[in-house]
Amino acid sequence: MNREIHTIDAAGVSLGRVATQVAVLLMGKNKASYVPYKDEGDKVVITNYSKMKFTGANKMEQKRYYRPTKRVGGLKSETLRDLWDRRPEEVLKRAVLGMLPKNTLRKAMIKRLSINDSTE
Repeated sequence: MNREIHTIDAAGVSLGRVATQVAVLLMGKNKASYVPYKDEGDKVVITNYSKMKFTGANKMEQKRYYRPTKRVGGLKSETLRDLWDRRPEEVLKRAVLGMLPKNTLRKAMIKRLSINDSTE
């Protein structure tokens, strides 16, 4: 199998638009040989993710990310702004991960995603 490397510039593009492009390339849906049970996707490199834009007036305060703790009833949450300040590449990775199929191929697909912030 021949995997190509695609470079996507995220400067000035909204989060959802970038995530859908990346998910299609990682799954291999842009190829004529696409079948859902095979992993024939390409490698994707995202640059300039810090210049990405967010639509919606209050999205930074209203969107929440949840993660479980190992305690009973433990559920931690944080806003998009908190996660963006702490780990901005994680916001993009979670958006792409949510658009990939929920099966055993998902882990192999997300490994081919590389997020770099080139300051040019």
